[in-house]
Amino acid sequence: MKRGGGIENPAFLSSSPDTPRRPVSASPSPVEVPALPAGSRTENSLPPEPPEPPQPPLPAAAAPDPRASPGPESRSEAEGPCGWGSFTPRCLQPCNTPQGFLIHYCLLALIQGVVVNGLVNISISTIEKRYEMKSSLTGLISSSYDIAFCLLSLFVSYVGERGHKPRWLAFASFMIGLGALVFSLPKFFSGKYQLGSPFEDTCSIARNSTSCTSSSSSLSNFLYVFILGQLLLGAGGTPLYTLGTAFLDDSVPTHKSSLYIGIGYSMSILGPAVGYLLGGQLLTVYIDIGLEQSTDITEDDPRWLGAWWIGFLMACFCAWCLIIPFSCFPKHLPGTAKVQDGKISQTHQSNSSLDRIDENFGESFKDFPAALKKSMRNTVFMCLVISTSSEALVTTGFATFLPKFIENQFGLSSSFAATLGGAILIPGAALGQILGGVLVSKFKMTCKNTMKFALHTTLISLLLSFVFVYANCENEPFAGVSESYNGTGNLGNLTTPCNANCNCMRSHYYPVCGRDGVQYFSPCFAGCKSSVSMKRSEAYYNCSCIEMKTEITHPAESFGYEAKAGKCETQCTNLPIFLGVFFAAIVFTFMAGTPVTVSILRCVNQKQRSLALGIQFMMLRLLGSIPGPIIFGVAIDSSCILWDVNECGIKGACWIYDNIRMARMLVVISVICKIATIFFNGLAIFLYNPPSLDTEVSFQNSNAVLSTVSVDLDLNKAGNEG
Repeated sequence: MKRGGGIENPAFLSSSPDTPRRPVSASPSPVEVPALPAGSRTENSLPPEPPEPPQPPLPAAAAPDPRASPGPESRSEAEGPCGWGSFTPRCLQPCNTPQGFLIHYCLLALIQGVVVNGLVNISISTIEKRYEMKSSLTGLISSSYDIAFCLLSLFVSYVGERGHKPRWLAFASFMIGLGALVFSLPKFFSGKYQLGSPFEDTCSIARNSTSCTSSSSSLSNFLYVFILGQLLLGAGGTPLYTLGTAFLDDSVPTHKSSLYIGIGYSMSILGPAVGYLLGGQLLTVYIDIGLEQSTDITEDDPRWLGAWWIGFLMACFCAWCLIIPFSCFPKHLPGTAKVQDGKISQTHQSNSSLDRIDENFGESFKDFPAALKKSMRNTVFMCLVISTSSEALVTTGFATFLPKFIENQFGLSSSFAATLGGAILIPGAALGQILGGVLVSKFKMTCKNTMKFALHTTLISLLLSFVFVYANCENEPFAGVSESYNGTGNLGNLTTPCNANCNCMRSHYYPVCGRDGVQYFSPCFAGCKSSVSMKRSEAYYNCSCIEMKTEITHPAESFGYEAKAGKCETQCTNLPIFLGVFFAAIVFTFMAGTPVTVSILRCVNQKQRSLALGIQFMMLRLLGSIPGPIIFGVAIDSSCILWDVNECGIKGACWIYDNIRMARMLVVISVICKIATIFFNGLAIFLYNPPSLDTEVSFQNSNAVLSTVSVDLDLNKAGNEG
């Protein structure tokens, strides 16, 4: 066959407004030659034949309606009213919109954030004391959520893409509520909390040294209940961030998608703030409600434990209240088919993008390996996934250890440092997510411009991360660590002649600040024999390790003291600078979050968006959020200069850190990860190959166009051979 002018394929017509798109075949076999536009001819023009009587089209070669997606069920058929079956109350229909779905999505994201990143984190220390667990075990509890997410993300995202996404979110609501309920169960099966004897922290010559005893308690067996609760919470979080995000992207135009996703993700960030506020208030209530009057202890007593379990019961109730609203949404919101018809495919065109795609591909689970392989071969997608994983390593590390950094660098209490850390991280992250979504939506950025926007914001956050080098503080004088006991004793040894007879316990860290401006490990190590309660703190006197010209005998009357409870006030004034610059760094870091997610949704095939999100979140946890706290913890521990050592000689937690070394270690980790983020983001921009202007088609016909392109190539090949 000799080629002449060729056959014009409507798949290659310009997408200008003056040139309307025409439906194309969704199947490569049998080959159908599209109708010729007016005025076009082949080399051997034939007179027009009389029209044949209409016949029912073959299912495999039927030209799809432009508003219908390829597959056995079109989106227009799946669109319906809000309700259950034939029961569709009129009062529910105002919620059957993208805005109505977004409200319920935000509520579920908020509850999930409250439980997983708020209540769990703030309750960990209380759970450790109540159920006699080591930090390594409670760390396993925290990691169980990410483990469940990794195991289920691929399966849920692949199967749920073809299913009823709102009902999957109803299932997510049920699982989140069930996980919160299971997490609170140990309170009801562990019995009433038994108070121990109060701890005496002053110097007592008559105190007997504590012998080394090791015993295991049956309370630690509740570890498995906590892990089960976290696994259920992970099972509930998986559909929320994969299928829920894809459903939002389905229901709104391209330029609005980033705004909706940004709002939804910002609510998941605000969740921990609500969880910390709620959990903090509940911890002021005694663990066994109504019994604090009979025990006669206050929050200042080290034996106090708060009612950590109430928040989980409240979250369970709120999550289960969302099951009914999500179950009443249709498979697709009204107008989804029209929205999808107006979208232009921006899928990355790789070497394999002209492979024939069956319209039924992905309908069965046997296609899962091929779909996974196809997604992994998308180089742009994988570069974006690695960049988000690298950034997640930094953000999760700082979310875990920023309060510890502030506490040690600036000499603040742990509670105040946690408050400052939350005040910086939570609003900054939420503001960044919203700003990123708003800017991408306002300027209607294409996929490539969205990736460039994320690259620029990451560059700015890299420059701001050097704040740790300039806004740090040297260690304050500490007796036995950086200062000697008035010229006696050796550095690295807390015991000196002035406190040798006190039988002090190094496993109980209770810092006091002496009148000499030196900090001591505890009143006992300062040699203080007496104490008096003042308005806001405890005051100590008759301290043998603190040089005083006159002995104080009536501290309550003269308001004099030799030492007071708490750390010495720092002379460092860099805290405001650090908080301001770090807040800006957090904002620019999270400004890239929503644009990268939108870029991932754009650069992959329409049918594989949920699977792509599942792969992203799995890799994000495997390479980011799971190793992140571990790497940060190892780096911070390497700067420790005073460890806790119990009576058995076993090393425990770190009490004192080298502030300068800690700051430098965090800068090194941040810079390495952000350079990796910038590299892979830039590589994604370089490799991205958008569809050419001659092949721009809507999402609805993207698969059909690929089939038609394959057919056209076969025709050309046959013509050359002929």
